[in-house]
Amino acid sequence: MSSPDRPIVLSLEQALSLPYGTLRFVHLGWRVIRIESTPVPGRASKGDPNRYIGRPVAGEDRHSYYVAPNVGKEAIALNLKDPRGREALHRLIRELDADVFCTNTMPSRHVPLGIDYPTLRSVRADLIWCSVSAMGTRYPDVPGYDPVTQALVGYMDLTGERGGPPMQCGPPIADLKAGDEVFAQVALAMLERERSGHGKMIDVSLAHGAASWLHTFTPLLDMGSPAEELRRNGNEHRQFFPVNAYPTADGYIYAAVGSDAQWGRLIDQPMFAELDEAHYATNEGRRAASEELHTRIAAITSRYPTGDVAATLVAASVPHSPISAVEGVPELPFVAETALRTVAPDGTVVRLPPPAVPVEHLDRRGGDLPFAPAYGEHTESVLAEAGYGAGELAELRDAEVIA
Repeated sequence: MSSPDRPIVLSLEQALSLPYGTLRFVHLGWRVIRIESTPVPGRASKGDPNRYIGRPVAGEDRHSYYVAPNVGKEAIALNLKDPRGREALHRLIRELDADVFCTNTMPSRHVPLGIDYPTLRSVRADLIWCSVSAMGTRYPDVPGYDPVTQALVGYMDLTGERGGPPMQCGPPIADLKAGDEVFAQVALAMLERERSGHGKMIDVSLAHGAASWLHTFTPLLDMGSPAEELRRNGNEHRQFFPVNAYPTADGYIYAAVGSDAQWGRLIDQPMFAELDEAHYATNEGRRAASEELHTRIAAITSRYPTGDVAATLVAASVPHSPISAVEGVPELPFVAETALRTVAPDGTVVRLPPPAVPVEHLDRRGGDLPFAPAYGEHTESVLAEAGYGAGELAELRDAEVIA
C-alpha cells in the first residue's frame, strides 16, 4: 500500500521522456511500476522498443540504451486491449492504492485502452494522472520524438555553425525537459492533494515544454532583434562578447566573458594585455568587432598550453573550461563524488549520472540502485499484491492478457 513517504506510481511508459521523468521518482524512493504491452503477434521484440537499442547487457531484452532511465523500477506486462487487462489495471490502482498514473501513449489511444483520465478517476477519485505526448491531448494523433520536436520549435535553426545546416542538440533535451515537467507537475499535484484532497489531470507536451525554453530568443523578435541575429551561431554567444571556444597549443578551451568588468580583468593579465584597446571596452564595442576579436584571441591562446590559458583565466575570474571528452566526464570530481551506480546481472558495475540535486534517499543507499527490470519480470508478484490468486494468474497468462 502507498504511504506518504513511499507513493506508488503506475506508468505505461516507453522510449525516454516518461521513463526519465519516473526515474526521478525512483531517486526519491517512490515505488515505480512500469507497464508494458504484451507481445504483439509477428513482432520479435516485446514491450518497450528502447529495450532493444544499444548493446545487449542482460539478455535479449535489456540493451544499453534502456538501462539508465529504468533502474530501480518494477516491470509488468498487460494487454490493455483486453477487458481483463484493463480490469487488472483498475484493480492495481484500487488494491495498491496507487497515487499516480502516467502514460506516454499517444492521446488518441487513451480511451480505447481505458487509460483516459475520466475512466481512471472513476477508479480512484484523487488519482494524479499525467500524460506525455508530442503536442498534448489537444493534438491526440500527432506522434513525436525528440529531434522532431527540436525541428518544430526552432532548436535546429538555433544550433550549428553560422551559415551551416540546421543541427539537433547533442543530448535529447526535449525528452528530458518533458520528463522534468512530469516530475515537477506530479510533485506539485501531490502537494496540492495533501491540502485539497483532490487529484489532478496533467498534460505534458514535448513541444510546449521545449518552446517554453525560448526566453532568450522569441521575445527578442518583438524588441528589435532581426531573426538573423538569433540564428545558429556556432560556439559564440549571441549577446555577450567574447564567448567562444578557442584553440590552444594542445587542445581547446571555452571562455565566456559576461561583463565589462570581466573584460577589464582579462586584459589586465599579461597574456591578453595586447587587447587593451578603447573600442573593446564595452560589450557593444566588442560586439561590433566580434569577428576581429575572436581571431585575435585565438591567435593568443594558440601559443600556450591549455593549462596556462586556464591559469590566466582563473586569475582574471573569467568562467572557462577545457572541452571535456564525454568519456572523461564520469571522472570529473564533482560527478564522481555524486554519481549513482547499478550492477548488471553478470556483475558489471554501471556508472549512472548523478541526480540534479542531492537526494537523501540516494545518500542512504550509497548511490546504488537495482538494475533495470527484465520484460514482465514482476507481473505475477505485483498482481498477487492486488489479490490475484495462482489460478487467476494462470488463466490470464494462458489468455495472453499478461506476460
